[in-house]
Amino acid sequence: MRFIVVTSDSFLVGACKEAFHPADEALYFSDWQEALDQADGVDLMFVDLLSTLVEPHKIQGYEDFAKAKMSHPTARKVPLVLINAPDDYDLDSMVGWPDFLFGNLRRPINSKIIRRMTTYV
Repeated sequence: MRFIVVTSDSFLVGACKEAFHPADEALYFSDWQEALDQADGVDLMFVDLLSTLVEPHKIQGYEDFAKAKMSHPTARKVPLVLINAPDDYDLDSMVGWPDFLFGNLRRPINSKIIRRMTTYV
């Protein structure tokens, strides 16, 4: 399987590296725009909501990511798993689109949770 992980959190990168099967290919990006352009042949995309934010606590960065993914010729077809902000992280709002997310993970995240998500595709 082939995965994309968008995050700048080294802990999440470590959890993913531990979770994925050695035969899987995983691509890691801190820039979601670059990740979208590498989505050809990807089975599942994991996106850290906090890594999409341009301004802390402002959802606009996530909205920009979501709109770009939905209109991207390749990435729009890739199932998306959102790694949500911590429960105590204040956002100015939260948005959602019908059928946009394949999964929505709450923190704290560990390799077991990531591995479980990979079994659904």
